Order: sequence, then C-alpha cells, then structure tokens
Amino acid sequence: MTEILQTPKLITVFGGSGFVGRHVVRALAKRGYQVRVACRRPDLAGHLQPLGNVGQIQAVQANVRVRWSVDRAVQDADHVVNLVGILYEAGRQKFAAVQDFGARAVAEAARSVGAGLTHGSAIGADAASQSVYAKTKARGEAAVLKTVPDAVIFRPSIVFGPEDGFFNRFANMARFSPVLPLIGGGETKFQPVFVGDVAEAIARSVDGKVEGGKVYELGGPQVLSFRQCMEEMLEIIDRKRLLVPVPWGVAYMQASILGMLPNPLLTSDQVTLLKSHNVVSEAAEKAGRSFAGIGIQPQSIASVLPSYLWRYRPAGQFTRRTEA
Repeated sequence: MTEILQTPKLITVFGGSGFVGRHVVRALAKRGYQVRVACRRPDLAGHLQPLGNVGQIQAVQANVRVRWSVDRAVQDADHVVNLVGILYEAGRQKFAAVQDFGARAVAEAARSVGAGLTHGSAIGADAASQSVYAKTKARGEAAVLKTVPDAVIFRPSIVFGPEDGFFNRFANMARFSPVLPLIGGGETKFQPVFVGDVAEAIARSVDGKVEGGKVYELGGPQVLSFRQCMEEMLEIIDRKRLLVPVPWGVAYMQASILGMLPNPLLTSDQVTLLKSHNVVSEAAEKAGRSFAGIGIQPQSIASVLPSYLWRYRPAGQFTRRTEA
C-alpha cells in the first residue's frame, strides 16, 4: 500500500523577523510547519534560515500599509499570524497606519483565503487611553474580531529575552552611566513575560489548541515595579547604580527632546503609557484567558536574564560574583 505524504500546513507570519517573531518562527518550524515570513526587508531576514530545515522558512516582501502586498503574502496560507507593531512613529510608520489599518488589512486578507488568524497585541490596549499606541492597539483588536470572529488575540506584558529592548537597553546604559532614571518614580507595575513562552502560546493557537474569539493576557509569574526590574537587572550584571526618580512633568520635557532622535530613547506617548500598570487583569485570570488557561507555566526573569545579561558585567562571563 502506497503511503500518502501530507503536505505541511503553510503559516504566514507578519513581523516574523522581529524580536518576538523570530521565536514564533522557531516554534512553528519545530512543529514541522512551512513558514512564510512577511516583512518589509526580506533581505535582512537571513537570521531566520537556521531556525528550520532547508526551504522550510521563506521570507517575502510585504508591508501592512500596502494592501496588495498583504493579500499576496497570505495566498494559500492555512493560518496567519500578525506580530507587526511599533513603539514610536517614524516617517510613514504611524500608529494608526500600522496597528489599526494594518491589523484590519491582515484580518481581511486572512478571511479572504479562509485562513485562521492569531493577532499579537499588548496589555494596556484601550480605546479610551490617552496613549496613541494603546488606542490604536485596541482599534486593531476590534477590527480583527469584527473581521475574523474566531481569531485569537494575545496581549503580553513587557516581553524579555536575548534580543529584548528593555533589559538590554538599561543594562547597556548601566555600563556607562552612574545613574538610571525611574520615570514617575518607578512605581509602574510590570509582569515581565519570557519571549519563548509567548511564542509557545502563539504556536499552540496555530495548532488549534487555544479557543478562538477571545483576548488572552500573558504575564510572567512575578509582578514587579519599574524600580524592582532595575534592581533585579543591576543585581544580575553585578553593578551598583543610583536609581533616580524622574517626576512626570520632567519626563515629558525630556521626552519632547529625546523623541526627536531617529531612534528615540523616550517619547511623550511612552511616558503616558508608563502611567498605567502593565499586568494581567483579574478578569482575564478568572476567565482562563491567561497562561494558566492555555496550560503553560511561564518562566521567571531570574531563570532567564542571567543567560544573556552576563555580557554587561564588568568582566563579562568571567566576572566573579561574590555573595553578600
């Protein structure tokens, strides 16, 4: 009897070359899926090739602001994952264009080919927020669920991992600066979540193991203030730095200047975001719309941060740490 080989399912991942995207691509490739990575610069996505077998991962050009490129990228796809988002506006990359219009475009394209949809958002998404980032994230979610009612939406808290832009940025700053700023006094609460856990949740949604039509909030096992995050980071890199509270008014003044840089360290919209806590809600926990409901035990920052922040220690991996 001749054995019939089943063709692997094709998954299109928008934003697959980014921080969270590369981990999602790895998780999908390990499951045997054929992965099509839709990104603006496929020539810069070569780092994805070693994550799968030869020919398993293919990068194609697409821009969520350009509808025809989105339609082309989802052609023949069985499932679509949208991870595109920006932290600040630059040129034509506006919050409304990327996180609202772009989310709607991807959802409509997925619906047109009958593909499933997983959408990456963020805790704090709120249509009534004063932050344009949070407001457009919420509009994107609404557009996704209206277009594809059984879509799965994930809202992670601040995501950490080897390529993150949070702990790496402040650890690098601590190498040269004797002080680290605590915006608003450093009281904003976060629930840092490991990028590998977020990728696993997304991969399970592609597997069909996560109930659709819901918004899931993803946070790690610890709730930490901004100050506590900095203290944890400094302990790991074995450096002592002065943590200086920065009042909101002063933070806005600094952001108005720093926001004009090509790659801004801080923007006024980010300061506004920091006024709200970034943690999983009680409603999501009770309704099973969290890691617990998906069956994933999230990893703590203490178990992961040392694996990549060691390079910021005074002598790197060779630093001898003495117990207090």
